[in-house]
Amino acid sequence: MANEVLIEAVNLSKAFGGLIAVDNVSLQVREHTIHAIIGPNGAGKTTLFNLLSGVMPPTSGRVIFKGNDITQVSPQRRAHLGIGRSFQITNIFPNLTVLENIRLAAQAMGKDNFKMLHLADNFRQYIDRAEEVIGVVGLEGREWVLARNLPHGEKRKLELGIMIACSPDLLLFDEPTAGMSSEQVPDLINIIKRVVEHRNRTAILVEHRMDMVMSISNVITVMNQGRVLAEGSPHEIANNPQVQTAYLGDLYGELA
Repeated sequence: MANEVLIEAVNLSKAFGGLIAVDNVSLQVREHTIHAIIGPNGAGKTTLFNLLSGVMPPTSGRVIFKGNDITQVSPQRRAHLGIGRSFQITNIFPNLTVLENIRLAAQAMGKDNFKMLHLADNFRQYIDRAEEVIGVVGLEGREWVLARNLPHGEKRKLELGIMIACSPDLLLFDEPTAGMSSEQVPDLINIIKRVVEHRNRTAILVEHRMDMVMSISNVITVMNQGRVLAEGSPHEIANNPQVQTAYLGDLYGELA
């Protein structure tokens, strides 16, 4: 039996004056899958991502999450509904430790979210949760390092840990490998796979590294000029003549 649809775009459009960045796009993302959105520069993939995450409102169309219309719901409220998001630029508290960053994220989703000034020891459950997440993202031994002192690859892991600590059903990744060296990417891929496969999460990612997209995705949506050009498995996308034509001279070599 196919996984249920977790989030759905229904005829989404976004116009900036006379420029139509997303043009009547519909797609479905199913539970417990990794769904990538790719396309040439200016294809509309980042704008679509921002519509799904609530960073910007659509000009027309709807976003449905767990069967409910969340088109007008703020990003903050979406976080409480179970949607977590990363950004191209790391989004962490630089002057707090790794443990404190993740503990506060876990606490923000709980009933103690407005008690930030209380002693941390009063919230043992959140510390335990933070320690568990630190193990998941591979930051053991770095608990008391200030976030600003982490190398870039570990900052990306910390941001992922902050997302996981909030226990989202849907993880939204905006260029998760941005700024990372090629040697660091496989480790991040394995963490994302582990979170999705073993913790029953779902992920949507916008990513320019085609090797990562092909190795991690269950489904790939290809956008071009604001519209969906093709959708399918990595094998189907790599062998799709329309995709090859759209990417010719750009990413076609990597797809092939």
